[in-house]
Amino acid sequence: MKNILFTIGGLLILIATANTASAHTIPADTTKNIHTLPGNPYPALPANVERLFYVQRTPNANTIVYELNIDKDGKIDEDEPVHPYWIRYHDKGEKADLNFIQRKFAYGVNSKALGNGKFDIRFVSYKKFPLTLMKAADGKYHIFATIAQRQLIVNRIFLRIEGGSFWVPNVRFVEFKGSDPVTGKEVTERFKP
Repeated sequence: MKNILFTIGGLLILIATANTASAHTIPADTTKNIHTLPGNPYPALPANVERLFYVQRTPNANTIVYELNIDKDGKIDEDEPVHPYWIRYHDKGEKADLNFIQRKFAYGVNSKALGNGKFDIRFVSYKKFPLTLMKAADGKYHIFATIAQRQLIVNRIFLRIEGGSFWVPNVRFVEFKGSDPVTGKEVTERFKP
């Protein structure tokens, strides 16, 4: 495994990818789904046909949603296939677009059409980690990523931060939740820096 560190909106993120054996996976008995922890302030979002995945992080429950961007005719916008926005739970769950700084330097994404309905998607804050937007066997668009040497459909990313500063937070772990595109089995991968 190879550790990749990057920041999104001033938050340090660790992603483990294939190639070396340096990543630290938290033992299975400590990988409880964050949504099931007592007193959890991070709501699981209800199913939505256009939502690809979402990001939640401490210190608050505000959530960044990455949604399929379709036009009025139901076709994907090839220039901007993914639209990120906030659900601001501290503002009664209101939806809000990312501001300029968030969109251009933190939580926004860049896309490149690859042909055949596939798109290369990259966080603006870390272009080296590839995500792929494409249709799965179910005929719907999903975001795919290779995590821990296997391809997953990404549904959720959670960052646990304890202390540190805005620019250098102390990230305790990063949790990826998704599903195996072949079996449909739910998969949770959690890593610590």
